[in-house]
Amino acid sequence: MAHSEFVVDHQWKSDLRSPVRWIASHLKRSPWLLLILVLGAIGNAAAAGAIPFYTGYAFDALTGPTPSLSPLLWATIGLIATQLLRFFLQMGRNFSAEVLAQRLERDTRQELYASLLGKNMGFHDLRPTGEIMARATNDVRELALMVAPGLSLVFGSGNFLIVPIFASPSIHPALIATPIAFGLAYFIAMYYYLAELRPVTEAVRRHFGEMNANLTEAVEGIETIKGAAQEDAELARFNRSTTEVRNAFVDQSRVEARFLPLLLLGIAMGLGFGHALYLFHQGEITVGNIVAYMGLLSLFSFPTNISLFAYSQVSSGLSSARRILELIRSETVLDENRAGYQAPMRGDIRFEHVTFRYAVETQSNGDDQLASQNALTDISFEVAAGQTVALVGQTGAGKSTIAKLINRIYDVEAGRVLVDGVDVREWNLEALRQQISIIEQDIFLYSRTIAENIAFGNASATQEEIEAAARSAQAHDFILTFPEGYQTVIGERGVTLSGGQRQRLALARAFLTNPAILILDDSTSAIDSATEDQIQRAIEAATEGRTTILITHRLSQIRWADKIVVLRRGRVAAVGTHEELMAQSQPYRDIFARL
Repeated sequence: MAHSEFVVDHQWKSDLRSPVRWIASHLKRSPWLLLILVLGAIGNAAAAGAIPFYTGYAFDALTGPTPSLSPLLWATIGLIATQLLRFFLQMGRNFSAEVLAQRLERDTRQELYASLLGKNMGFHDLRPTGEIMARATNDVRELALMVAPGLSLVFGSGNFLIVPIFASPSIHPALIATPIAFGLAYFIAMYYYLAELRPVTEAVRRHFGEMNANLTEAVEGIETIKGAAQEDAELARFNRSTTEVRNAFVDQSRVEARFLPLLLLGIAMGLGFGHALYLFHQGEITVGNIVAYMGLLSLFSFPTNISLFAYSQVSSGLSSARRILELIRSETVLDENRAGYQAPMRGDIRFEHVTFRYAVETQSNGDDQLASQNALTDISFEVAAGQTVALVGQTGAGKSTIAKLINRIYDVEAGRVLVDGVDVREWNLEALRQQISIIEQDIFLYSRTIAENIAFGNASATQEEIEAAARSAQAHDFILTFPEGYQTVIGERGVTLSGGQRQRLALARAFLTNPAILILDDSTSAIDSATEDQIQRAIEAATEGRTTILITHRLSQIRWADKIVVLRRGRVAAVGTHEELMAQSQPYRDIFARL
């Protein structure tokens, strides 16, 4: 499914054709704020242009043949009035820009988060978590900074380039020459500056994402690092990442240091002053006109000096926008199929000649490329509603992959997976997944209360229903040993719990959703023998009347299954009961002998 299946506001969709169009589509959602920003920027520049004229007028009043204080008073009043107006215009511009920036940041986070939820596992398998987090946090923040102060200053300073061009002819028509020459030279210099700046800002954002990915990986695997005494090696690896980030910033600073408009401004001021002095000696302008003209030329200093910062901020923001759009526009092959089949599920499952390959990332000549790796080949078997089927085989035989094809965590490459006689791709995705529960060996628990973790798949569950599910999973007693019971907040991923406790909470979560199909992927591996007997009885009660897929190495559970599917190197090696397979299947006997 493409990202657009998941949007926060279903009445509006962003324009994904380019970073500029995408940002513009977000900003256009607040037209009044844009109007205030534009009027504030134009008015601010116009009011700033009034200062040189009033100053020049005052000079002429004081240096003329008959000096008078009356013109000076009117110049002062005019100056104060225009600058008071300028203050309110600036305030409106700055406020509207900041609100636009915060709205863009908020809406981008929502759009990106919704998009990430809409991607299939094939996408997430190939993306480092830290890299995604860098784009969702730092890159999104760069977008806000691009608007305020970035674009606000760029647009505001752009008007300061225009005022001298339009105002200079009112002093003398020939004086337009320097402003026009500077304007043309400025735009040419900025064109080449931005072209040179773009790749280095993209490198900064890329290296920052890689550094963040390394940091996230180290924090998540801190126990492994300490257990293997690899602190020094990981520190050296992280230092290499931070060095690359530093070097990228230095490269950006090197480009910024060669900012040519600063030199052009000095040349323009000198040429403009010389031109004005020549006209004065010709008797065509007054001293006040020279003061006013030089004041107009000094307006160029604002866009020239601020551009060094503002355009770098805009370039960085556009680089971040490209990185965010890369995630949002990455389409997945998984279709949510909102108009698809919906019905109470009986639990019949049939695999028909199913082939599936995992996408893997490889490198060729330094470039990342995608390849595929076979996980399942020509898989066919059936599970009747209410049956319990065990999937057995060596590690890597494809057992967990089969489980993830049933609820469409992944989609098949060839063949079909049918539930109740309907291809899973024709089911409404939400209806399909709400009636299937998978409990994996690597249990994911959230940093929330125990009650919230149990009710994760059924947010409307009452406390009584939560406790009943916990009792069925043999979790109620250990939950009550915590000081706050069901309201105890557990650590991220449940690190404060034992493996057996985490798996019992996962069982309780599954029992609470009352699924038609229950898949247990080695879910009792971390449970001791005494607890296993209790949970085994709970699972037997829970599986009554529903289809159950067992992926396990426990002999007791394998024997308990109605049917056993033996997998070998991604293919079905044999199907039957325990007794039939012991008599007919050498691969099964080999597995059973090792168990």
